[in-house]
Amino acid sequence: MEKKKILMVCLGNICRSPLAEGVLKAKVNANEVYVDSAGTSNYHIDDLPDRRSIATAKKHNLDITDQRGRQLTKQDLKDFDHIFVMDNSNFRDAIALADSEEEKAKIKLILNEIFPGENVDVPDPYYGGDQGFENVYQMLDEATVKIVEKIKNGTY
Repeated sequence: MEKKKILMVCLGNICRSPLAEGVLKAKVNANEVYVDSAGTSNYHIDDLPDRRSIATAKKHNLDITDQRGRQLTKQDLKDFDHIFVMDNSNFRDAIALADSEEEKAKIKLILNEIFPGENVDVPDPYYGGDQGFENVYQMLDEATVKIVEKIKNGTY
């Protein structure tokens, strides 16, 4: 069986997508599923995740300090099986990189896993307080449960 490759995407790759990567990694077998994250912007290349993302992850027994910010590339759309974006702006930016309908079909809003077809954004917690990061964690935790179910039943 070929390893599934899943990419989590937000704007800067320091708040939401590192949390999403960490949460999903903790739920899958690393021999079967490769998880990474990226940002649509180049603002935080090689930066650690935001300290509040690190603290929120740690509170849930996850260590995301091995992650570094990177920018989404056209090659990612070829290499990954599923690309989960955090909001509609990230969705538009990712779709703009696609060279084919096949690549576009890989890109999904992550909260559509729990709110099918509603196109709900994961709010960017960057300018808010610590509770915003916890709220994002809870949303991503719930969405990744659905993703894992789909991987296990062969839908993904």
